Amino acid sequence: MEYPLNTSSHSRRDFLRCSLTVAGGLALSGFGSVDAAEIADYDIVIYGGSCAAITAAVQARRMRKSVAIVCPEKHLGGLTTSGLGWTDSKNGNAIGGLAREFYHRVWLFYQNPAVWTRQTRDSYLALRIGAQPGTAMDDRKQVMWTSEPHAAERVMEDWLAEEKITVFRDEWLDRSKGVEKHGKQIVSLTMLSGKRFRGKIFIDATYEGDLMAAAGIRYRVGRDSRHEFEEPLNGIRFPIVGVDRYVNKDGNDYPGVDPYVVRGKSDSGLLPGIESEIKGELPLGDADPKRLQCFNYRLCLTKLAENRVPFTKPDGYEERDLELAFRILEAGGTSGFTTQAMPNHKIDANEQGRISGDFIGGSFSAAEGWTYGDASYAKRKEVIDAHRRYQEGLLWTVQNHPRVPDTARRLVADWGLSKDEFVDNGKWPYQLYIREARRMEGVTMMTQHHVQMKPGFEIKDSIGLGSYSLDSHIVRRIVVDGKIRNEGSFYVFWDKPYPISYGCIIPRKGDATNLFAPTTLSATHAAFGSIRMEPTYMILGQAAATAAVLAIQQEIPVQDLPYADLAKQLTADNQILTFG
Repeated sequence: MEYPLNTSSHSRRDFLRCSLTVAGGLALSGFGSVDAAEIADYDIVIYGGSCAAITAAVQARRMRKSVAIVCPEKHLGGLTTSGLGWTDSKNGNAIGGLAREFYHRVWLFYQNPAVWTRQTRDSYLALRIGAQPGTAMDDRKQVMWTSEPHAAERVMEDWLAEEKITVFRDEWLDRSKGVEKHGKQIVSLTMLSGKRFRGKIFIDATYEGDLMAAAGIRYRVGRDSRHEFEEPLNGIRFPIVGVDRYVNKDGNDYPGVDPYVVRGKSDSGLLPGIESEIKGELPLGDADPKRLQCFNYRLCLTKLAENRVPFTKPDGYEERDLELAFRILEAGGTSGFTTQAMPNHKIDANEQGRISGDFIGGSFSAAEGWTYGDASYAKRKEVIDAHRRYQEGLLWTVQNHPRVPDTARRLVADWGLSKDEFVDNGKWPYQLYIREARRMEGVTMMTQHHVQMKPGFEIKDSIGLGSYSLDSHIVRRIVVDGKIRNEGSFYVFWDKPYPISYGCIIPRKGDATNLFAPTTLSATHAAFGSIRMEPTYMILGQAAATAAVLAIQQEIPVQDLPYADLAKQLTADNQILTFG
């Protein structure tokens, strides 16, 4: 039997009803519990605590079905409540339904003068921030596309409390024998605590796809072959000049940086952070099921002295682990983060620069044969700890180490963690940004061509819209002809909203007849790089719950649900199915 990342007293608490201070302190208490020996019955059981889980649960309740969220997390909302306040959508008009209601609720939250603890609402409005989906705080449309982490969490928790949704936190699926199936129908889930949850429909709303995998649903990991679906962005690839981040014309992505432990001596080994040295031709375009794009934490930082917590050197810090960073900075490279403005003089800090919070190569080990999604709970904890140690160590190093040039130091010198965020986790986000883990092989496979709406790839069973560029972060660093190269990343700007197929959130009928996977949906690596955004997950969570309720009412497998019925209900609930 596997064991979870922790066995804290949270697993013995009853949960939900929330009480938040204006400064962001969170207290969780409430209703809904089951003893280990009992079986809890619900119409719909949602496993996972992402934003898709929230919208799925709200939709199920509004359609008058019993529903429970069962999740490993203590803090719900995924990246939406864990630092990603700079909403990833290129067109806010493509966001409808419960996703839009969430951003409206965020707007309502910030109407209260008491939550503006470190600046005024008017001063934030005066910045005239053009966020990705539109004006950051849009009083005319009554939506807000930026938020502090504690604000997003409060909105989520209040929403759940209003709908009286039962939540079981710190509950970890027994991945070896915790999914009971009768034929192709999932009957129940058993947690490592012994608690068992029976349902008519199940929704996997995790970033990892643990329920999906444990239920025997076919899935993919890593990159598909470029040739399988004729997708230019798929497979093993070098970034392209003029398209991707941090690419030089001469094929040296880190000019002036020696990759070897002893400079100039290849037999001394490669620096940490570089996977391997390639001899001969790289098999460009081939599939790569061994490696994932890199992860990081989306940090909530501030320069405001009274709310700033300095970066500290983490336990286990080893200077030699950051030798590549030193050499990049000494060669004139940069290390920093994005500085999109959140309320109260905070920022959503994402990766930026030649060496950044993206822990390249930290989400897999080709040599040891594991990737994050398929890894055990224990291995995942090691990975999560390593990501935090790396990112904390890099921040402290760039801010404090004497080897760091002043030009690089000045970029981060005045920043620190926000004292009033993530107050029970050392001011550090609760959720690692798992950009991609498993991807289901479902009824429909979304591809790059669907995202870019190429002729012949029209979607006729739309359940909502995606609206983001095709985006994969770097997969690995390698050395080719003595030069360090980034491998695997792409960024192709795309701002046209496109429909997402119902078939991509349901498995093939031969795998299971009562499961939805809105967060590990059926898409190629290239397409997933656009779909995998938080507002899109909310849209897909609502669609999954809507289809689940209709399938229960009609007593049919989810694959047999008439699309006309689903489209009618989604449209009635303000989901946007087509655009333009």
